[in-house]
Amino acid sequence: MEVTRLENVPPPPGIISSIRAGFDSIASHITAILLPLGLNLFLWLGPRLRVNEFFASFKDDMIRAWQNGGIPATEIQRVITQYDALTPIINLFWLIRTLPIGISSLPLSRELSSTPLGEPITWQANGWIIFFGLFVLTFFGWLGGAIYFRSVAWIAVPSEQENISVLNAILQTVLISIFCTILFMIVSPVFFGILAILSGQNIIITSLVVLVMSFISMWFIVPIFFLPHGVFVKKQNVFNAIGSSVHFTRYTLPNSSLFVLTVFLLAYGLNVLWSLPSETSWLTLLAIFGHSFVTTALLAASFIYYRDMSAWVQAVLEKLKPPVKQV
Repeated sequence: MEVTRLENVPPPPGIISSIRAGFDSIASHITAILLPLGLNLFLWLGPRLRVNEFFASFKDDMIRAWQNGGIPATEIQRVITQYDALTPIINLFWLIRTLPIGISSLPLSRELSSTPLGEPITWQANGWIIFFGLFVLTFFGWLGGAIYFRSVAWIAVPSEQENISVLNAILQTVLISIFCTILFMIVSPVFFGILAILSGQNIIITSLVVLVMSFISMWFIVPIFFLPHGVFVKKQNVFNAIGSSVHFTRYTLPNSSLFVLTVFLLAYGLNVLWSLPSETSWLTLLAIFGHSFVTTALLAASFIYYRDMSAWVQAVLEKLKPPVKQV
């Protein structure tokens, strides 16, 4: 009976067709890439807000505390070596790139390098600047992310209804970001704790457990990936968007997990290409343009996929409703 009712339901939207539609929509509205283009240019040519001098000021105190705690000298030296290699390249302006809603940017710089314009301006942050910068720069990231997602959603899935307001988009972005941060703080210790326990066990058992955890993680990754879409496509608040995302995942997990994996592989694979030019070469400008266009197109494709797949789920559920009996 159910098979008969489902005969007239069209197939679910294709992954490739959604991605192609996303690229077409951004190619027709190229101004949508201006925010990621501007952020990438700023992180490349703009000033650096470093923290290495602040952390170096209490490095000796940390070493003495570790020595008094009985930590072996070889372990201390290993940590200090990593510490000295990492802190000089940290740029607090990276905080403007927020997740899950934020302006896309190229992978973080891996080394201390100059730019085609010469050595960039470098500012050293003290403790107060670091403390307030964590909040101020993160908020600017949320602000830019809300405007970026709103503009791309408006281009990718135009609606006759009024678009979500800027203030509401910012509010929902802040709430979603706080929710995802709390969720990450709850889940990550469990995940990494299990990996730490398994690290010294049989490699086959560890591989099997990691494989099972990978499948389970899709029940978290897919709803989180599509969580902002309820806000920017359906104009929901964060609580309705959470329920909508879970409902969406429940009925579309195989297809949606494949879509998320495809988007991730495309973005990650092309990031390798964009990272090939040296930061001292003007070829990086082409990489920045390519990255800005591709990531914006993939974001647009996700909005299109979410809209079409939501409509398909609704059509299937309507077909599965029992027929109304005539009195």
